[in-house]
Amino acid sequence: MAIPLSRSAESARPRSAPAKDSDPLRRKKNRNRLKTLGFLSPWLIGFSVFFAYPLIATVYFSFMHYNQIQAPDFVGLKNWRYVFTQMPLFGPALWNTLWLVVVMVALRVVFGLGIGLLITKIKAGVGFFRTAFYLPYLAPPVAATVAFVFLLNPSTGPVNEVLDWFGISGPNWFNDPNWAKPSLVMLSVWGIGDLMVIFMAALLDVPKEQYEAAELDGAGAWGKFRFVTWPSITPIVMFAVVTGVVQTMQYYTQALVAGKLASGVSVGPGSVIQPGYPEHSTLTVPQLVYSMGFQNFNTGAACVLSLVLFAIAMAVTILLMRKSTGLLTAED
Repeated sequence: MAIPLSRSAESARPRSAPAKDSDPLRRKKNRNRLKTLGFLSPWLIGFSVFFAYPLIATVYFSFMHYNQIQAPDFVGLKNWRYVFTQMPLFGPALWNTLWLVVVMVALRVVFGLGIGLLITKIKAGVGFFRTAFYLPYLAPPVAATVAFVFLLNPSTGPVNEVLDWFGISGPNWFNDPNWAKPSLVMLSVWGIGDLMVIFMAALLDVPKEQYEAAELDGAGAWGKFRFVTWPSITPIVMFAVVTGVVQTMQYYTQALVAGKLASGVSVGPGSVIQPGYPEHSTLTVPQLVYSMGFQNFNTGAACVLSLVLFAIAMAVTILLMRKSTGLLTAED
């Protein structure tokens, strides 16, 4: 028989805390999460619309036969086999693109850094030289290419005429397969103003006390550059190299316009020409993507080419950003 507890015993027994509808700390965390998500929403929307969805769609269409008119038809790896085994222009286009990536990016970084160093050392007329070197970068790509093709015209161009004065026989430039890509590199180096400004800002940010300490230790010009300047600007060099690789992997306008003009075809509505003149020496993978996707309506093959470009760009970027490459130190 249960013995009833007294009122005092009942009051002494521990009671569980009353259940709450929501914990204040948890509500605060949820509000912070919502605020963070709100601040990130512009980037998330842009990333989803302009990167994630196009990438997923490109992978999807790479396994489809799609002519942009009829419904997509699944064909498996047929597009991939066609690009790697049956497309005759894929090899030359890939070689030209990689050649431009290596040579163009390297020379742009070297000349941009060199001009930036030169201008930071000039005592008088800094504004004039800075403006003179930056102005070519502001020229539209089509206009700059048209001007370069005119200047380097093998028969009427002023560059070959000046070379003739010195007894030098000028090359055919954009009309010669061996000189077409170097001519494009010259055009790119001419518009070096963007990298010059970036390197100038990095060079002016190097502490002067480090130069004074290196000079007291007996370091010359090369020693100060090697042990003071270079370690300070390596992140900027990395930025220039990575962005240069990405931009050059998308190289399209200048090569296409130069090929059309050098071949004698007028640039305008309705003008159709196989890209890569002369002899496919200026053909790049982005030109091949456009030709396959919008001229031949072979969307599947164009998507495969785009994914190859994306994979190469990602691989090169990861390789460059590894600390073992020497461009980044442990502190970076």
